[in-house]
Amino acid sequence: MNSPVYVAGHQGLVGSALVAGLKSKGESKLILQTRQELDLLEQEQVRRFFAEQKPASVFLAAAKVGGIHANNTYPAEFIYENLMIQSHIIDAAYRNDVDRLLFLGSSCIYPKFAPQPMQEESLLTGALEPTNEPYAVAKIAGIKMCQSYNRQYGTRYLALMPTNLYGPGDNFDLENSHVLPALIRRFHDAKEQGLEAVTVWGTGTPRREFLFVDDMAQASLFLMDLPERQFLGLIGDSVTPLVNIGFGSDVSIRELAELIREIVGYTGRLEFDTSRPDGTLQKLLDVARMKSLGWEAQITLADGIAKTYAWFLAHQNDYRVSEKGANR
Repeated sequence: MNSPVYVAGHQGLVGSALVAGLKSKGESKLILQTRQELDLLEQEQVRRFFAEQKPASVFLAAAKVGGIHANNTYPAEFIYENLMIQSHIIDAAYRNDVDRLLFLGSSCIYPKFAPQPMQEESLLTGALEPTNEPYAVAKIAGIKMCQSYNRQYGTRYLALMPTNLYGPGDNFDLENSHVLPALIRRFHDAKEQGLEAVTVWGTGTPRREFLFVDDMAQASLFLMDLPERQFLGLIGDSVTPLVNIGFGSDVSIRELAELIREIVGYTGRLEFDTSRPDGTLQKLLDVARMKSLGWEAQITLADGIAKTYAWFLAHQNDYRVSEKGANR
């Protein structure tokens, strides 16, 4: 890629990893806009931005995201904001002749009881997990929008469905973050405060797959750089333009908590709050399609958690300050 590249959501977990990956490849024509500079919820702003900047390729990583609690508490925001952001960008990309676009979704698009591991073909074959259904519906709409524009206008838009992502720059808020960063924060705080136990939401039995965000970024760059024939094979008229991105194996929430406890160095006990929802019992992606293209994840869960905890330790004071300001 030696032409202008727009990374939507470049300050987020995935977007920042994408920017780092692009820069490491020598990409110098990056188009980056903060939320203050470009409000993706405003269609006219997005259309004007694309008309002026003329990006040749787009990584659509901007989204409203959160864990079970956030999805349950703010369903209206999750469906509205995600629908608006992706619709404005995908349509503006078409109107301004963007060559390739990667839309980043989520594994929650698949039915709650989809056969495991979940294949791309499982899309729209059953009911969704109720706790994050509004978010999942928005992401499914994004996939179908890519497919519809490809079919009608000959665009070249591909949707990537990553498993649970984590890494440096994650959200460590105790109420609204995803399970892995929330557990890092809980175990760290318990260690610092000398608490005897840490409570984990749910029964600990659900199984989850986790992918380090740098692996996700590398997968995205790999797909965007595919030769024309291979890329077109992923978005042809007869297929949904959808590729799973995952590690290829999962762990139980209990196993995850025990691993994080060990890495953080907390010696207290685990307790499970069974009044909290478990969500889907298993979410493991079938990554055979990516493997057939020649890509596999490289960073193990233990190494990824250690890198993430090291980042948290270096930035935890920023969280304390921002949380105090938010609670005033």
